[in-house]
Amino acid sequence: MQRWRGLEDIPEDWGRSVVTIGSYDGVHRGHQLIIGRAVARARELGVPAVVVTFDPHPSEVVRPGSHPPLLATHQRRAELMAGLGVDAVLVLPFTAEFSRLTPADFVVKVLVDKLHARVVVEGPNFRFGHKAAGNVAFLRELGTTYDYEVEVIDLYERGAAGGGEPFSSTLVRRLVAEGDVAGAMEVLGRPHRVEGVVVRGAQRGRELGFPTANLETPPHTAIPADGVYAGWLTAQGEAMPAAISVGTNPQFDGTERTVEAYAIDRVGLDLYGLHVEVDFLAYLRGQEKFDSIEALLERMAVDVKRARELVEGHGGSR
Repeated sequence: MQRWRGLEDIPEDWGRSVVTIGSYDGVHRGHQLIIGRAVARARELGVPAVVVTFDPHPSEVVRPGSHPPLLATHQRRAELMAGLGVDAVLVLPFTAEFSRLTPADFVVKVLVDKLHARVVVEGPNFRFGHKAAGNVAFLRELGTTYDYEVEVIDLYERGAAGGGEPFSSTLVRRLVAEGDVAGAMEVLGRPHRVEGVVVRGAQRGRELGFPTANLETPPHTAIPADGVYAGWLTAQGEAMPAAISVGTNPQFDGTERTVEAYAIDRVGLDLYGLHVEVDFLAYLRGQEKFDSIEALLERMAVDVKRARELVEGHGGSR
């Protein structure tokens, strides 16, 4: 799959393509419907399927300080899109200047002049251009002038998550913030992932017999609510069952919020400096302060046993 950053990265000889545009944070099951349809149309027509997305999130430029928690890095989104059959991902730097493009200018500069769109596939509420003035009807209207068609896909899948609320990135962010990682997994179609570089912490876990990988996460990462979880720690391509702790470590009067993962039944792991992924399968309990270190150790042993059972019951892999 090709990855471009900015319009200038698109090959000059790029031909017709099927395009879909959006932030697509999380690439959840609703997103997968749209992207999957774009890929299917591209295969029918014998042309590439292209996803156009933005960095940073448009809200941060339009309303500074409002950047939402991110469900997936751009690298992770690209991997997920490649798995859906996408041929190219175009990441457009979203600047103040770019935000002032009129809907018509956006269509001409991006869809017509650079990507030579033959079909544009979007959800019904797609908005674009300065002040989000462009909509699907306007996109379709311009298609008659610039020789592309517009296909609208209803992305509103529903399930038990969020009490039956339509699947969306906003819903996933809320579920993650509430610690409902099982609900988030239903919407995403896979466990929610947090990734980062393993850094040295206080090393109390090692002293207690439960050495943990302490993650330094990218800015704006969507981190689950404080508590203990079951899931996986993946390092250098190996996924290991894990007990995961999120929070400030009140047992030792901590103040800094951390994500730490203990690889169950693994001894002698040296992960410092490595980029790792933590996938959240199930919520076990909230963050607690125990009366003694012995009581903490007893509960940690129970947590690890429960996490092992849940991961094994899930099939042992993601």
